[in-house]
This record gives sequence, structure tokens and C-alpha cells, in this order.
Amino acid sequence: MTIFALKGSLEEITPAQLSKQTCSAVFITDSAHAEETLRTANITYEGVISLRDVVFCKIESQPFCLAGTLSIPKLLDIKGSRHRIQFFIDNKNMVIIDDEEFSLRLVQRIQRSRHNQGESREHFIYNFFSEFMLRDTELLAEHEQKLMELEENVNDGKTDDFLETITPIRKELLILRSYYDEIMDLGRELEEDENGFFEKKQKKYFGTISDRADRLMGRTVHLLEYATQVRDAYQSHVNAQQNKNMEFLTVISTIFFPLTLITGWYGMNFQNMPELKEGIRVL
Repeated sequence: MTIFALKGSLEEITPAQLSKQTCSAVFITDSAHAEETLRTANITYEGVISLRDVVFCKIESQPFCLAGTLSIPKLLDIKGSRHRIQFFIDNKNMVIIDDEEFSLRLVQRIQRSRHNQGESREHFIYNFFSEFMLRDTELLAEHEQKLMELEENVNDGKTDDFLETITPIRKELLILRSYYDEIMDLGRELEEDENGFFEKKQKKYFGTISDRADRLMGRTVHLLEYATQVRDAYQSHVNAQQNKNMEFLTVISTIFFPLTLITGWYGMNFQNMPELKEGIRVL
């Protein structure tokens, strides 16, 4: 269990030091120590803690806390496994459960890179979400570059392995679109603050999370439309090539059809055909 005190800068403290603190704290632990950590943080959760069952990004109001899950696609393997996190928030503290130490690395990056690391839980949550979405714009830019290269190849008539290349891109974009939609809804749920755990003036951070997810989803939708346009251009190229092939086959068929007809006609064993006995007379 790792504990960070929210005092403008994230200060790592021990459980003994925690009892002397009056500020909010963030607890990061794994599944094996989740219940113990929740007790230490004085957060009551009426439910089952299981990271294996985490498949969506969502949050729900419990009688004594907010319980949320994060299912974050890994940037190097969008279609594969995900970072699975559960988190719990009450009117003072926050507990993050993560078996891969991904959350701990995020907090350490916040400590290194951000001047305002988290004066409040609201600010810390904003920094935390911003940190794991930090490279998403770069990822979408890479997908856009790949689609532009595919479009150029189609225009140049280079269509080898086109479907094998564009299909994974479309699948990844579809996954990201759903993911950003979930983050956007999660940010709105935090902003609504059904339990009244957050200060009114601090809720602006949750609106910023929703806005960022909304922009990322908008760009993802744009790339999906672009991918459809590129695929349509490929299909038009394939159709044009098939039409050329059909024209060529039609010309060949026109040339050889009379010969085929004559060969077929005289290949029949008709006894009453004069040509069979006398041959064809040349005048």
C-alpha cells in the first residue's frame, strides 16, 4: 500500500504519518490488500472487488462512497489486454486498486512533470485522468498518417495488402471511440456529484475531463469516416480494374467466338451434311 497526501504536491507518507494528517490522501494498493486499505482510508464499500470483472469505464454512487472502474486500452496493443483499475472516493480520501502498478507509475509521472500536482481530490483526479490520456492525441495522429499513406497508395494503384492494413486500424478506432465515450460519461457523473463529496468550485476539473474525452472521440469519429472514404476509394479502384478485365475478356471472346462456333458445328457427326463426304467446294 502506498499513500500520498494531497498538499499541493503529492507527498508519500506512511500509515503512522497518515493519522496525524488532516488533508485528503490517495491510497494505491492491489487486490490482495484492497479491503485492508479501504478500512485504513475509512471508506465503506458494499460490493465485490474484482479487477478481472472490470470491462468498462464507469462510476456509480454507493451509500457511503463513489465506486468506479477504469478499463484503459494499452497504447501498444489497443485490441489486446487493458489496464484494469477500481477506485473509491468518499468525502475525504480516494483508494485506487491496481495489480499492475500502472496507477503508481501515473502518480510518479504527475510528481515529476506537473507543478500543481493535486491540491484537492478533484484536482488530483483531473491530473490522473489527463496523465493516462496524455498520448492519445499522438496515437490518433499516427492512425491518421497511416490512413493518408493508404489513400496515396490507392491513388497510385498500390493496393496490395490494403484490407489487411485498414481492418486493424478501423477496429482500433472503434475501440477507442467506445472508450472515449465511457470516459466522457464518467466525467459527467463526477461533475453531477450525487453524493455531494466535492466542492462546487472544484467540479470544473471534471467538466474538463469530459471535454477532453469529447474532443478525442470527435477526432476518432472523423478518422473512422476518413477510413470509410479510403476504403470506398479502394473499392472504386478494384471495380475499375475488374471492368478493364471484363472489357479485355469481352474482346477476346468476340474474336474467338466465330471460330468456336465453326469448330463446334463441324465437330458434330451429322450424316446428312454434304460437307462430310464431298468437302467444301471452293468456287
